[in-house]
Amino acid sequence: MSEPLAVGRIGRPHGIRGEVTIDVRTDDPDGRFAAGARIATDPASAGPLTVERARWHSGRLLLRFSGVDDRDAAEDLRGTWLVVDSGDIPPSADPDEYHDQQLIGLAVVTAGGAEVGEVADILHHGQDLLVVRGPGGETLVPFVAALVPEVDVPGGRLVIDPPPGLLDGS
Repeated sequence: MSEPLAVGRIGRPHGIRGEVTIDVRTDDPDGRFAAGARIATDPASAGPLTVERARWHSGRLLLRFSGVDDRDAAEDLRGTWLVVDSGDIPPSADPDEYHDQQLIGLAVVTAGGAEVGEVADILHHGQDLLVVRGPGGETLVPFVAALVPEVDVPGGRLVIDPPPGLLDGS
């Protein structure tokens, strides 16, 4: 298996029959999480999991996995990453498109060369946010070209050009 690529993360249980919420990290959730899909997990000991049922409820994807029949079993899966082999994902034609795993762990420096920390996570809300962990804690940096002018995955670094005040908390 090439490097695992996260396509989702299991969240809290929904109801009492084993359904879980999913933090979707794929552009094709309906295809990726279709009934019958077998999905590897991180940690590997939690899976693989087979999707028994998928449905959307109030804008959230809910999944039920085979063998996960109650709230306790669903709770045991909370925080588990759903992963696929990155070799199975066709490369994007967009040079400015990145998978979360490519960014997590990159060193973060300012345009002036000051070390800020490293990318600890990416949050996908109304806009993508980089969670940058530095010596003073975590800072959320909007992942937009104006603030992140350079992403050098092979070089292991990401350059940010923060506006005044953005890094005051870290």
